[in-house]
Amino acid sequence: MYDFESTAGRTDGAPPLPRPPMLLTALEAARVSVEYPASVLLDAAIPGRDVGGGHPVLVLPGFYGTDGLTGRMRSHLRKAGYRAHGWGLGRNVGLTDGVVEGLPARLDGLHERYGEQVSVVGWSFGGLLARWLAHERPDAVRRVICLGSPWRPEGEVTRTTRMFERAADKHGLSPRAREIVETLREPLGVPCTAIYSKTDGILNWHSCVVEGPHTENIGVASSHVGLVSNPLALAVLADRLAQDPEDPEPFSWPRCLKRFALGGGPGPTVAAGSSS
Repeated sequence: MYDFESTAGRTDGAPPLPRPPMLLTALEAARVSVEYPASVLLDAAIPGRDVGGGHPVLVLPGFYGTDGLTGRMRSHLRKAGYRAHGWGLGRNVGLTDGVVEGLPARLDGLHERYGEQVSVVGWSFGGLLARWLAHERPDAVRRVICLGSPWRPEGEVTRTTRMFERAADKHGLSPRAREIVETLREPLGVPCTAIYSKTDGILNWHSCVVEGPHTENIGVASSHVGLVSNPLALAVLADRLAQDPEDPEPFSWPRCLKRFALGGGPGPTVAAGSSS
């Protein structure tokens, strides 16, 4: 992420977390080449069930990602009965004016369209944007789920930090950028789930762990890029979205995998469908 503290020094007292080993970074592409087709095959083999009941979900891509990169995740959620939507803002090149203005508008549109709160799912940097949205529009957000999202200041420097700096030079940076980062690091007023991988090749997984009331942390075996298509990550995602924010069940791998194997849990079979 943006290394706002690089020249001024840390002010939070926490030492910076090391980047992941280069071996894990080098294996990212090879692991994704297994994770993606595995989830496609499993979704084809397991019947769809309407556990989502038409609940709207806004899915945010990671840095330099697009809606195309989160398509596998949205397809999985639609098969489970959710109305899953991309962010519709093109490539995520960071905290530009277009993102800062366009993302709340996208959420407002879905909130008005469905007449209910929207769950916001963000992968990597998209998870940070999801946290910010929950602060900006607390009445419109039902829950936040982050996948491999380094929100902690001690994890600010990752394998992609230089890419963030180059993107800021090329595409610009909102004057609100630092304020937004400080805001998203504040405790959330809605339930928040952090899905992370200890074998993440892009960032230190400790930087993704959340704390406080109505928060939970769930680890999966996945690459960083593969979190948008890894079968285990998708199973956890669907399981947590199915929870009642007022009375959630504590996470359980046996229940989660059973629900996944049965196609999401009790309910009528639904077609995958499509949403913009």
